[in-house]
Order: sequence, then structure tokens, then C-alpha cells
Amino acid sequence: MISLWYAARGTGVVALLLLTATVLLGLLGPLRAASQGWPRFVLGGLHRNLSLLAVAFVVVHVASSVVDTYAGIGWWDAVVPFGSVYRPVWLGLGAVAFDLLLALIVTSLLRTRIRYRWWRTLHWLGYVCWPFAVIHAWGTGTDSGGGWVLGLTIGCLTAVAALAITRVVLAPYRRMP
Repeated sequence: MISLWYAARGTGVVALLLLTATVLLGLLGPLRAASQGWPRFVLGGLHRNLSLLAVAFVVVHVASSVVDTYAGIGWWDAVVPFGSVYRPVWLGLGAVAFDLLLALIVTSLLRTRIRYRWWRTLHWLGYVCWPFAVIHAWGTGTDSGGGWVLGLTIGCLTAVAALAITRVVLAPYRRMP
């Protein structure tokens, strides 16, 4: 059904944008990027809420991809990497990203019950999850080879790379005593 394809594609693109925004806000946190108008707790709340919204879009993306019969993607293919007949490498990278996202969700829900150091270490999976999602989108997306989707992908990559470099350069000087 063409409407399921549109749902899968649209939610995938929006999920990529939301995940990128979440990564960017995560990179801003240690830089103490706050002001009187945007206190640190606002940045943290925005990061958390965008993450939840991104998860919702990822769930709809996966569900609509599975329900759409064109590619023959099963529920198993969404969580077990590289088992799909349809574009196995690209879909497998999406499954890896999805599995890492599930681990992030579980550890975030358990944040108050596990040691902060463990949570923080496991939360770094977000920086591993995001590139897998970007590569999955680029390789699996039917219109990712050019046009506006490629422009969005390059924009996401550029923004995260620029802020990551800024964080690496500035973070040692911005640590709290």
C-alpha cells in the first residue's frame, strides 16, 4: 500500500531529524550551553522530550515498514540485524540502531535504580546509535540518493560533526570543579 510507504518514509525522515536534535542537545550538555533564557534544566528537558518523540516516530516507522508488504520485512528483521532478504546490510544497520535505541530506553527508565556511572556509560550508546541510523537511512531510503533527503542527511551529519568537534575542543576547559 502506498500510504504505508509514505508513513514509513515520512516517519523515518522525521525520526532522523529528531534523533539528530537529541544528539545535538546531548552534545551541548557538557559544554554548559545555557543562558538565563535557556537554563540547563530546560536543555535537559528538551533533550528528554525530543528523545521520547523520536522514539515514537521510530516505533511508527518500524511498524509501518513491517505492515507494508512490499519489502517483506518481518518483526524479527526489525530487531535481529542482517537477517532480512530485503537490503540486508542497510536494514541490518537499522536493526542495530533500533536495538541500541531499545538499550537506551531501558537504561533511561532504570536511571534511578542503577549507578549514575553505569547509566552515563550506557547512555553513550546514543553516539553509536545515531550513525547507524543515518547510514541505514542513506542506504535503505528510496529517495536518499539525491534531492532534499540527501540535503537533510548532509545537514544532520554536518551539524553533529561540527558540534562534536566543538565539544572535544571546548569540553576540557568547561568542566565543573
